[in-house]
Amino acid sequence: MPVSAETLRQHLDYSAWATQRLLDSAAKLADEELRRDFRTADKTVVDTLAHIYAADRIWLTRVRGETRATFIDPEDRDLTLLIAEWPALQKRWKLHLSDLGDADMLRVISYKDTKGNAYTQPLWQILLHVVNHATHHRGQVSGFLRAMGHTPPPLDLMAYYRTV
Repeated sequence: MPVSAETLRQHLDYSAWATQRLLDSAAKLADEELRRDFRTADKTVVDTLAHIYAADRIWLTRVRGETRATFIDPEDRDLTLLIAEWPALQKRWKLHLSDLGDADMLRVISYKDTKGNAYTQPLWQILLHVVNHATHHRGQVSGFLRAMGHTPPPLDLMAYYRTV
C-alpha cells in the first residue's frame, strides 16, 4: 500500500508541528516534573522526548544510507538541546524528501538496527513508522502532563489539518 510522496511529506510536517507543540509545553515544566519517573520504558518526560528525537535522527541516518554508532547520546536527555536541535533535524528530513516523487517512496532501504540485524523496507513504510512512533510517544508525554495536572496541547492529526 504505497502512499504518495506529498502525503508522506505532509505527515512528517504534522509530526514536526505536534512535536513543537509538546516541546513548548515541556519547556514550561519544572525540572522535577521533567524528570518525574512514570515507570514507563523511557520513564520521564525528557527521556521520552529524547527517545523520539533519537529515533527521528537514526531513521534519517538510515534512509540516507549512513550509519550511527549510538541510538541515543547522554546529551540528548537535555530539554534545552532538544528545543535547539530538533527543528534542525526536522528541516534535514524535509530537505531530504523535498525532491522525491511517488516512485521514490517505493525505493527499498537497507539498514541495520542497533543490534546489527539487517533489514530492508520501502521508504514509505519507514516514513509512516517514523510518524507513528513519534505519535505513540507524544501520547505518552501528553499522559504524563495530565498526570501532573497540566493540560497538554491538542496534538491530533485533525487539529493539525485545521491549521494548514
